[in-house]
Amino acid sequence: MTPKKSPQRSKDASASATLSIRIQPRASKNELLRMASGELKIRLTAPPVEGAANEALVKFLAAELGVAKSQVEIVSGHTSREKIVRVNGISMVDAERLLNNPKG
Repeated sequence: MTPKKSPQRSKDASASATLSIRIQPRASKNELLRMASGELKIRLTAPPVEGAANEALVKFLAAELGVAKSQVEIVSGHTSREKIVRVNGISMVDAERLLNNPKG
């Protein structure tokens, strides 16, 4: 398996992006959706038990944004579908650009 090439983004290590996300656990596949309201919705196959959905969310966002899992932190909403997530090492502008341009 070939490692993913890191997306081009600013080199400011002190940058961070804060995202408001609604998750849908137990979905048929992992995917990112942009709602009509502009809100991010992430569908995850993981169930919402014992932190499985939170772990899947961190892994999914890290892969989408090209950062390490340790750089993705759930700030609030650990037991809710509505979550606030901080991603360190990436600016809000870069995060929005990467999340608005699906890979494929």
